[in-house]
Amino acid sequence: MMRRRAVGAAVPEPVPTRVPVDIEVGDEQDDVAIDTATLAALARAVLAAEGVDGPAELTLTFVDETEMAELNGTHMGESGPTDVLAFPLDDPDEVRPAGMSALLGDVVICPAVASRYAAEHGRSAEHELALLVVHGVLHVLGHDHAEPDESVRMRDHERRHLRAFVDPAFDR
Repeated sequence: MMRRRAVGAAVPEPVPTRVPVDIEVGDEQDDVAIDTATLAALARAVLAAEGVDGPAELTLTFVDETEMAELNGTHMGESGPTDVLAFPLDDPDEVRPAGMSALLGDVVICPAVASRYAAEHGRSAEHELALLVVHGVLHVLGHDHAEPDESVRMRDHERRHLRAFVDPAFDR
């Protein structure tokens, strides 16, 4: 179920979990105004829908193009900024001592690049950011799109989550 905010953005309904999943959010950019609370709620909803019921931690960070270009060069060997990078850490299904959280990983998004991609794909910046949050969370959970069959599976998961938590008419 979705609630609508006054500005028209959909907010995911809270998804009950046995143990809370901690989403640490950082907005380290000034290029694009973003609703970090809504995007964190989306990440939490996707994690719950994917079966992550805590204890677990995820970092969601929004950076400018300079920082993203630096991360992209250092970690991916690519030049220039990209829209999203995901850095998985722990497998959420791995058994841990009682009370120890799984450190799922970090999702880093560049809203300035996302805004450009949104315009190219005929989407709102809010929908593009939602897509990137879902995409990054799925990567942290081990999904990939390097092979055609993996890509189909990942896009199916993205579409399902975006339609459930963002917009029932969302098309990837």
